[in-house]
Amino acid sequence: MTDEYMNYPTIFSITEADLDINDLLAQITLTGTGAAAIFTGMVRGETRRDDPHETVYLEYEAYVPMAEAKMKQVAEEIRQKWPTVEGIAIVQRVGRLYPKTPTVLIACTAAHRDTGVFEAARYGIDRLKEIVPVWKKEVGPGGEEWVEGDYLPKPKDRP
Repeated sequence: MTDEYMNYPTIFSITEADLDINDLLAQITLTGTGAAAIFTGMVRGETRRDDPHETVYLEYEAYVPMAEAKMKQVAEEIRQKWPTVEGIAIVQRVGRLYPKTPTVLIACTAAHRDTGVFEAARYGIDRLKEIVPVWKKEVGPGGEEWVEGDYLPKPKDRP
């Protein structure tokens, strides 16, 4: 990563606090920013596809040092693929979260909307799901289960 990226705001964190989208966006917006693409994942109370079921709450856990190192890696990958992206925020909540609650936020800012911010934000959430060690337990009326993701660590994924 070149020194020019060092002047761009980058946030990556695991938190138990509510996600304040306006505050996070303000932190990654520069005076020349004209576009922001934001993805926010939410807790579903009802899942309709595959195995339809009700969710009372989700419980998220993470190994914070490794998770934040992997989030930093995702931000660096975004900057390499989309050098026009200015600010990046990658924030994952942990703890007990109820339906309609935001669980994750990926936001990318740039001077213009046609400079890759949509693609960068999409890449950010896909890559987070792929390499960031966050575990989710789903609790419903019929019991609880750990939801397995597709993450299988490879040597290049280690911090």
